[in-house]
Amino acid sequence: MSLDTGLGISAVVVLPLLVAIAVLASRLASLQHDKGIVTAAVRAVLQLALVGVVVGFALQSIWGTLAFILVMLTVATITSTRRIRSTLKVPGLLAYCAIAIGGGSAVVLLLLVLPGVVPRNPGSILPMGGIIVGNAMNATTLAGRRLLSEYKGRYGEYEAALSIGLMPPDAFKLVAGPVAGDALLPALDQTRTVGLVTLPGAFVGMVLGGASPTAAAALQLVVLIGLLAAGSIAILAMTELLARAPLPDGRTVSP
Repeated sequence: MSLDTGLGISAVVVLPLLVAIAVLASRLASLQHDKGIVTAAVRAVLQLALVGVVVGFALQSIWGTLAFILVMLTVATITSTRRIRSTLKVPGLLAYCAIAIGGGSAVVLLLLVLPGVVPRNPGSILPMGGIIVGNAMNATTLAGRRLLSEYKGRYGEYEAALSIGLMPPDAFKLVAGPVAGDALLPALDQTRTVGLVTLPGAFVGMVLGGASPTAAAALQLVVLIGLLAAGSIAILAMTELLARAPLPDGRTVSP
């Protein structure tokens, strides 16, 4: 890390201290994420160092940019699948996550790039793609985990719905469907409080780069609305796919 970045030697001390604080808080709260916090921090350092090199090549052509976004989608799909599978093992879950994340991301990116809302160049498409894909991944993971957890916890109600003639997809959405909306709360709260509680990265980055606050605000608005759309599509897709999936018996399965 260069010392002229404003972080300097102090970051070498402070960042490990922050990780230690997070681990301690996790342990005191019995979150069972002690190891995960350390692993995530180490991976972030290594991955960002590698990405810094790879992005340089990806930005040289539109095909390189698209290839990098495809890599993002692949990693996001695998990550969501692993997280959701820890709640309930569902056949075909990898494909479901790919459809939810890929569908939500593709719709939003195409609507932003094709009309020229976002400049059609690698330097604009790549960061926007990363933001959208990351949000779609989070929404997919949260929706999948909440839906399957609710299905397991209320399996008796699911069976009761079947007994009165509802088809499995309708019974699933009746019992578990309402909780899927929780997955959109982070994006909703970020949008509702923008400028009041947080100053998002796109806005701050543009202002620090010399853009006017008005131009920065316009871009940030595009990002926030795009996140809501991508997340909503991903949640809808995950709900519909899980409702039609061959789900295990909720009374006997374990994570």
